[in-house]
Amino acid sequence: MVAIDGRCSGRGVDRRSVVRGAGVVAGGLLLGGLLDLGTAGEAYADSGQPRVYTRREWGARKPRRRGRILDRRPDRIVVHHTATANVTDYSLDHAFRLSRAIQRYHMEHNGWNDTGQQFTISQGGIVMEGRDNTLPAVHNRKHLLGAHVYRHNSHTLGIENEGDYMSVAPPDALLDALADVCAWLCFRYDLDPGRAIVGHRDFNSTNCPGDRLYRALPRLRKDTAARLAALRR
Repeated sequence: MVAIDGRCSGRGVDRRSVVRGAGVVAGGLLLGGLLDLGTAGEAYADSGQPRVYTRREWGARKPRRRGRILDRRPDRIVVHHTATANVTDYSLDHAFRLSRAIQRYHMEHNGWNDTGQQFTISQGGIVMEGRDNTLPAVHNRKHLLGAHVYRHNSHTLGIENEGDYMSVAPPDALLDALADVCAWLCFRYDLDPGRAIVGHRDFNSTNCPGDRLYRALPRLRKDTAARLAALRR
């Protein structure tokens, strides 16, 4: 049965939702118009980009409409958790099924254009492109509008982390991958990790990203800063 986990939802039509399914658990002002950034793939990789599996690789559905690009860079990276069961399957196949399940729920149940977040990270530390055209948008230092933080999508990037971290600590593999992604994003957008990295609850009334992951944010900012310093050398 598919259900919404209200612990992680914000208010209004932009609130993010998560998925529970048999065999798979997954959880402003528009200043620019439509921008065709092409096909995201390895051609967009740069020296600071971690391995990010593209939508084509995980089998994403075509969005109902092309993503909207805002005439600004994001200034916050928002950390989420799916608030779903923690798993022991760290395989690539599981990670891909997770991304497909999130997209299916966001499109079919929420009626959204596409999956809401820009990136998804599995508990095994596998990083996947979320919303369509995310990778080329980052490459071009543009902001692709997402749907993950109520009233704050116009200036934030969302990273969905698989698992429920209210009472359980996130795996090291996930935290390491999250720091890699945050460092790359801070490098591309010239952001300060100490200011840019926040939790969903910093904007909306929600338990997301869980107490344990939220308490890990200082460590995440520190680890991201160390990686960012290396990228800037």
